Amino acid sequence: MRLSSFLPKEAIIPELKSGNHQDVLRELAFALCKTDPSLEGEEIYQVLQAREKLGSTGIGNGIAIPHGKLPQARKIVACFGRSRPGIDFQSQDGEPAHLFFALIAPENAAGLHLKVLARLSRLLKEPHFREALLMAKNVDQIFELFSQEDDSL
Repeated sequence: MRLSSFLPKEAIIPELKSGNHQDVLRELAFALCKTDPSLEGEEIYQVLQAREKLGSTGIGNGIAIPHGKLPQARKIVACFGRSRPGIDFQSQDGEPAHLFFALIAPENAAGLHLKVLARLSRLLKEPHFREALLMAKNVDQIFELFSQEDDSL
C-alpha cells in the first residue's frame, strides 16, 4: 500500500489560501473532489467538520490529518495541503499546523482506513520528511517526496 497511490498530483495544494481552521477544511474538501468526481465538496466538508468536533486532528509537530468516511466513496482518496505561515488547528502541542493530509474512505473500509492513517503518521513523524515538505518548491517536488518516502517504509 503506497500513500502516493491515494494522492494524485492534482490533489496537492502547495500553498493553502485559507487562514483558519474551517476554511482549511473546506479547501481540502474541494481538493478531495479532484480525486473522485462522484464526491461532492460540501458533503466532504461536513464529514471533515463533524470529525473535528470530536477532537482536533491536529496531531502536533505542525501536522493535521483531517479524515472521515462517506458511504458513496468508492475508494480511499487523499489530498495534501501546505501552509508555510501555519494555521491554528487546535493541535495537541498548541503549535500551528503547516502540513495537512486529508483522507476520505468508504464506510466499509475501516481496516484499510486505519492502515493508511498509521502509515501516514509514521511517515510524518520523520523530521527530515516534514522539513523537506516545507521546503519543496512545487507540486512535482512534493509528489516526488511522498513517492520516495513510500519506498523507504
